[in-house]
Amino acid sequence: MFTPAITGTGVFTPQNIITNAELVKSFNAYVDLYNTKNADAIAAGELAAKAHSSEEFIFKASGINQRHVIDKTGILDPNIMHPLLRQRDDDEPGLMAEMGLDAARKALAQAGKTAADVDAVICAASNLERAYPAVAIEIQQLLGINGFAFDMNVACSSATFGIQAAADMIRSGSIRSALVVNPEICSAHLEWRDRDCHFIFGDVATATLLERAEDTNGTYFEIKSTRCATEFSNNIRNNNGFLRRSRPDGVADRRDMQFMQNGRKVFKEVLPMVADHIAGHMQDNGVQADDLKRIWLHQANKSMNDFIGRKVLGRTPEPDEQPNVLQDYANTSSAGSIIAFSKYSKDFQDGDTGLICSFGAGYSVGSVILQKRG
Repeated sequence: MFTPAITGTGVFTPQNIITNAELVKSFNAYVDLYNTKNADAIAAGELAAKAHSSEEFIFKASGINQRHVIDKTGILDPNIMHPLLRQRDDDEPGLMAEMGLDAARKALAQAGKTAADVDAVICAASNLERAYPAVAIEIQQLLGINGFAFDMNVACSSATFGIQAAADMIRSGSIRSALVVNPEICSAHLEWRDRDCHFIFGDVATATLLERAEDTNGTYFEIKSTRCATEFSNNIRNNNGFLRRSRPDGVADRRDMQFMQNGRKVFKEVLPMVADHIAGHMQDNGVQADDLKRIWLHQANKSMNDFIGRKVLGRTPEPDEQPNVLQDYANTSSAGSIIAFSKYSKDFQDGDTGLICSFGAGYSVGSVILQKRG
């Protein structure tokens, strides 16, 4: 048996930023166009008029100030309201692979390793660019990695589930190292015309390098334990997929083909599940609340994170104990907890303990207990 360790992380951040002010201006222009176009049906009671959004509403509901996106032109056009991404030829690198490649190279550089040191690539994301061939294999090829690669999808928990899969393979001895890559183009599966969710997501890619502790350069985060759990729910859902055209009602613009969420039920049901999951994971590994220097949570909603932080620590966390990045990145699905870990882990000293946790559709929740070495 070997000891799995995290030795490097990388974050690819798109250059385009959409502020809440820009988003509200665009959304409200769309609402005005919609209400004008459907004025007769609205007056007859056949359709409901759409309501304006506001910066105050967005921040109060989420804690988000801005988001990074691959394309903002289409999103901010009231006549389009979705990103405009160039169709690439089949012999060009895919967009997700290109994003993942950038993050992976940064993770390797931080660890002082090269592609020759990696045995496997896992591309773990909430929505994949295509059904096949696997995006992970494309990233593997672009990096020049021998070994194998595969895709996996556990929605917002994909990163922690990918870390568990890689850690288990390292622990067993079947591989020496793996890259877990999380390219998230969330702007493409968000319904920007829905007031309840048009502000939630942003785009990003993260990568995490895992190795045997015995092969590291001396400074690493030892993976003490991982734990994953799932429980089926329809409260977060996206019905898009390759079977769509085979159904008589398979219209292209059906609302359920984008991100859908029953926010109240999610808040009520997911939070106890996550809090209980973390508490059980810590208890089984002899970790007390006072042992945790930091928790890096999934970046979905500030109120959710504040609730979980209080439950885990038994008190209101200090800002540096539960850092948030969603104010700048918004919800980036599986990548959020890894962004937080990458940006807020450099101050750890030998022996310090922390916990990564992600949660979301499924329902799914994954947690990783880490201890700094060196």
